[in-house]
Amino acid sequence: METLAKWDVRIDCAKRTVHLTAPDGQKVEVSATKPSGCLHQMEAKPTEGIRVVCEYPDVFPDELPAPIAKRQYRVAPKEQELIKENIDELLGKGFIRHSSSPWAFPVLFVDKKDGTRRMCVDYRALNDVTIKNKYPLPRIDDLFDQLQGACVFSKIDLRLGYHQMKIRPSDIPKTAFITRFGLYEYTVMSFGLTNAPAYFMNLMNKVFMEYLDKFVVVFIDDILIYSKTEEEHEEHLRLVLQKLRDHKLYAKLSKCEFWLDQVLFLGHIVSKGGIMVDPSKISSVMDWKVPEVVKEVRGFLGLAGYYRRFIESFSRIAKPMTSLLEKGVPFNWTKERQAAFDKLKKRLTTAPVLTLPDLTKSFTVYCDASKEGLGCVLMQEGKVIAYASRQLRKHEVNYPTHDLELAAVVHALKIWRHYLFGNKCEIYTDHKSLKYIFTQNELNMRQRRWLELIKDYDLEIHYHPGKANVVADALSRKSYVNMAVAFQMPFELCVEFESLNLGFVHHTTVATFEAEPTLEQEIRNHQKMDEKIQEIREQIKLGKAPHFREDEQGTVWYKNRICVPDVDSIKKLILSKAHDTAYSIHPGSTKMYHDLKERFWWYGMKRAVAEYVAVCDTCESQWTGLIALLV
Repeated sequence: METLAKWDVRIDCAKRTVHLTAPDGQKVEVSATKPSGCLHQMEAKPTEGIRVVCEYPDVFPDELPAPIAKRQYRVAPKEQELIKENIDELLGKGFIRHSSSPWAFPVLFVDKKDGTRRMCVDYRALNDVTIKNKYPLPRIDDLFDQLQGACVFSKIDLRLGYHQMKIRPSDIPKTAFITRFGLYEYTVMSFGLTNAPAYFMNLMNKVFMEYLDKFVVVFIDDILIYSKTEEEHEEHLRLVLQKLRDHKLYAKLSKCEFWLDQVLFLGHIVSKGGIMVDPSKISSVMDWKVPEVVKEVRGFLGLAGYYRRFIESFSRIAKPMTSLLEKGVPFNWTKERQAAFDKLKKRLTTAPVLTLPDLTKSFTVYCDASKEGLGCVLMQEGKVIAYASRQLRKHEVNYPTHDLELAAVVHALKIWRHYLFGNKCEIYTDHKSLKYIFTQNELNMRQRRWLELIKDYDLEIHYHPGKANVVADALSRKSYVNMAVAFQMPFELCVEFESLNLGFVHHTTVATFEAEPTLEQEIRNHQKMDEKIQEIREQIKLGKAPHFREDEQGTVWYKNRICVPDVDSIKKLILSKAHDTAYSIHPGSTKMYHDLKERFWWYGMKRAVAEYVAVCDTCESQWTGLIALLV
């Protein structure tokens, strides 16, 4: 009691805590609901308050650490046969050996892509006590960025990659696994060990260091070789194979692919045209049953979120479902959540082909904001690179419109900093006052903080009308825009015509184009009655029209441009589709002509384009701006 009398004691009944202050100023806080709990807590940290010693609590454990030994799992008779086969095979190859280790872990089976089953060891208990190797795995987005401009690809998959690495002899006993047939241990790296990916990634980076980001991309045991020409690819492929030979690394030929114009890599299909979603992954999403518990919701959003860069307004669409992940929210599958679930699946099936960024060229960013969230689109030369969106945080709901629109700009700069920093970019917003953000005299503290971030970038902020432009405003609040009726042509021609970038919203696939009587068919029919085209056809037969050709269907082409007959209705249809449909942006005559001349040809086309634009009422009344974006 005499000792306690010297202490300053304060009891907080509401929080059930006792605060003790010693004569020398040392403070102790004890909190528990029962006296026994207080004693337990006081005994739990005996090293606290002892100088130097308190820095090494792991040296003073309650018990000595011991090897972990788990019991084997019960398995079916057929699985016992598989275990025996696997053990015999691994013993024959020298990958495992008989063991007397004090460690032991059970085995289980996982399904492989080809339908067979692989025996694995459940190393979870071992992984819990393993010091993690922090060697970084590459970001998948960064890997894809290296492929810009590549046209030829080869993919090499190493045969049992982990098994090509030996384990340090002193650590071999820790890999022991127990079966009905005895105790065995791995002499090579086993699947399931927490540090296996990091160590293998380290090995592959050392092997291919001089080729990385030049013509080789490596992700653990997957090697992608990319080149701009077949001549380059021949040299690159030879260099990579020689490296594998020199380091005695072996690939599985049946899983390798060579000389491809498009390749499946890390869940994406990559080609010279860009990057798109792997159809097999889409089928997994489409077959996903309606979630019945929060865990299933989280699993679906995790898979769909892997492809969120392909989905415009992802966060807004998923908002009804993500609200179920919040703590304390009861699971209630409403019609609104079912609609969000269905819409996400539909968006994945119509995901666009995204172009790969060229860091030597400037970027364009479109930003928009509403009370539903922030949204932005990154583009280059009129082609979409990525979509990004997020929901508003609780405090952001109260932001004024000006700050919300500025928040969308800041969000784009942060999420795409690796593209935009050091490169010139133009940012378009439908909030006019943001044009003057750099010259405004009075800014609140939030705006000043954001302005400091914005000044790090070489950018220009432009205004494009939202409310003044009926078409743009309609698109800015739509949840889905379909390009299906943009140009009524056969699929093959649509694929080519989509690349013209005639001001379309690039977030659907051209596979959704629908053909009525096609424009090409009308052109073909009228070509037969056009005198000038008939003369060209005769010159082609005589070999006197080197730049013209006639295809199997009888259509006359000038190089790769279809010849348009002298029919006013057809010319007017082409001009209107390129200038003032619901999906175009009323481009100027120069841009419109350069776009159209990529696929169409007729005498006097440039003059016809200029005359059409000159009499456009919308262009005369105001500049209609760029297409607004979805949040």
